[in-house]
Amino acid sequence: ASVQLLLLPLLLLQLFAGSAGFPDGAPADTCVKQRANQPNHGKARSQPAHTNPFEVVASAQSFHPGQEVSVVIYALEQQAAKQQTFRGFFLQARDANSNEWIGEWVQSENTKTIPECSAITHSDNRDKLGAKLIWKAPQNKRGNVYFTGTVLQDYGNFWSEIVGKVQADP
Repeated sequence: ASVQLLLLPLLLLQLFAGSAGFPDGAPADTCVKQRANQPNHGKARSQPAHTNPFEVVASAQSFHPGQEVSVVIYALEQQAAKQQTFRGFFLQARDANSNEWIGEWVQSENTKTIPECSAITHSDNRDKLGAKLIWKAPQNKRGNVYFTGTVLQDYGNFWSEIVGKVQADP
């Protein structure tokens, strides 16, 4: 019985640690695993696209060498009683013609970049009302880019394969 009492806290700790996900952002292997751009959250799967309460919007689609493009994540609608928040995100920049990873992200507060695959992720698991990110085009190329990835509301609720929209000109 005493061995069981000693093991119980260890088992609870392991259970909690396994269910906490990645509070400091997605690991680099998210780029290349079987379900790329999706969190490895056990049996949890991406929610249907039509239920996605979040939007990813870029300031531009075409780019010239070294150009910075603003990318924002925010909730589509705010409920009167409670603002919609998210805990995490993982976004990649991809060349619109070749689908290859392209450019680099500018690291900012509460973000972590994954340069191996032109990705950026959250660096904490606090509730977020939005995120403003900056992507930088390669110095030697011009073309078109799109942004794709996942927004995570909580461990079991996330939307993957999101493709960012481009802000309409005023």
